[in-house]
Amino acid sequence: VQLVESGGGLVEPGGSLKLSCAASGFTFSSFVMSWYRQAPGKERELVAGITSRGGSTNYSDSAKGRFALSRDNAKNTVHLQMNSVEPEDTAVYYCHARKWATNYWGQGPQVPVSS
Repeated sequence: VQLVESGGGLVEPGGSLKLSCAASGFTFSSFVMSWYRQAPGKERELVAGITSRGGSTNYSDSAKGRFALSRDNAKNTVHLQMNSVEPEDTAVYYCHARKWATNYWGQGPQVPVSS
């Protein structure tokens, strides 16, 4: 099982960034996919989630209106488009897959937001 994230890196406040997660080794289309983040000194928190078929998404209050989560079940990928980023978005971002009690995590790219 692998969740390989890409797209992390330094971004300026107000800028945009797209994180991608490529999944392999499990039935991707059966899993709820999410992005979590963990800022320095803080607990890991949910940023956004999307149902297995992509019919429904949910966002944290901080992500709502700025971030967009999508998935492509044909390519086993999930994407987090981050717009109007703020310094408070600085964190390590983790791709997460869940089906019942089964959980998989990606390695977590860093996203520093700084000018």
